[in-house]
Amino acid sequence: MKPPAAGRKRPLSPPRPVKGSASVTAREVEPLIERVVAILADARSQVVRTVNSVMVLAYWHVGREIVQFVQGGTKRAEYGEQVLEALSERLQERVGRGYSVRNLRYFRSFYQAYVDREPSIRDAPVEFGTGLVPNLRGPATAFAPSISRASSTVTEDNRILHEARAESDTLLTGFSSKLSWTHYRTLLTVEDRRARAFYEIEAERESWSVPLLERQIHTQLFMRLLKSRNKAGVMDLAKRGQRVERPIDLMKSPVVLDFLDLPDSEMLRETDLEKAILSKLSQFLLELGKGFAFVARQKRLTFEDEEFYVDLVFYNIILKCYLLIDLKLGKLAHQDVGQMDSYVRMFDAQGRTESDGPTIGLILCAEKNESIARYSVLHEHKQLFAAKYVTYLPSVKELERELERDRRLAEASASASQLAKTAKKSRSPSSKRRK
Repeated sequence: MKPPAAGRKRPLSPPRPVKGSASVTAREVEPLIERVVAILADARSQVVRTVNSVMVLAYWHVGREIVQFVQGGTKRAEYGEQVLEALSERLQERVGRGYSVRNLRYFRSFYQAYVDREPSIRDAPVEFGTGLVPNLRGPATAFAPSISRASSTVTEDNRILHEARAESDTLLTGFSSKLSWTHYRTLLTVEDRRARAFYEIEAERESWSVPLLERQIHTQLFMRLLKSRNKAGVMDLAKRGQRVERPIDLMKSPVVLDFLDLPDSEMLRETDLEKAILSKLSQFLLELGKGFAFVARQKRLTFEDEEFYVDLVFYNIILKCYLLIDLKLGKLAHQDVGQMDSYVRMFDAQGRTESDGPTIGLILCAEKNESIARYSVLHEHKQLFAAKYVTYLPSVKELERELERDRRLAEASASASQLAKTAKKSRSPSSKRRK
């Protein structure tokens, strides 16, 4: 058969019948092919996740072996780094690349950070047992040392584990099947146990990629969510993650807008800030928090013969309510609070349906005013808030100052409320009769 002439296209062949049946064509089995391909693709991704999970457990066990070997005697503790160097050299000879001294330090730190965890994977049929390491006896006794270890070492190991669990700030057991070794290595950069547990819960729940996890850590999300939370609230964040049950649960202090790349110019206008936010809307939604969807910009509200415009409107699918945002480049003023209060009331009357919750109002300003926050409608208002925004990554010290300021404000408000209640009680008729 001669090849087709140059420049001429070979005519399309009719669909060939499937072998063994003259009545079934390739086109007819296409849906079956797509389903089988989807099954195989899912299986491959499961294999990748399973391998990642098994390696997480393997690195935990390697870290445990290193810690126990080095801590097994005073002399070993003195030359711990030399142990790592010797181990690294021999492992790379026998196992291959990837076991540098730096990585071995990661494994050691990983075990020390998660010594209170069982070496198992949550929500996944993955076990790390005798099939991989012969001297381990499965998940039920995974914390037991090697068979050759003395029973006194076993007892001591279990005692340390029991104490670590008793002091744990998290309810998590095992490791997440959704988080890779790179996720956990990133989590090791967080020194505070409560903050680390919070980021782990949120990374698993929200399916954060490693870059997103790194951003949330670098922008100190945990610390910024501590606004208006007492000690019990801090522990709740560490144990359950961010749970959105009230509008205050969404509020951060400050709001970090470093991704906008705004110039430090006195000529910057509020419309410039608004345009910058809309141009990076996906990043802004991530910074804003859970469950937000964009609705409108410059939303018009009418009252009698006047028109008002709200800068940005969002909807929160968790609280089932609208969020109105007013952007202010300068310092928070009394008229800003009064204006937002009016916007919320008008929007509740004109834009809210029966199935929607009460509208939230948020004033994003370059600088907050402590006295206004204390002596205005913002004080103890459950739907109206003001937050400072920054266009750079704040340092930990700056965030600590913000939290301390908010804490003082909250304590002063609580004291004023208590004094008011006491005064009201002393003026009540029942108290006068008792006298």
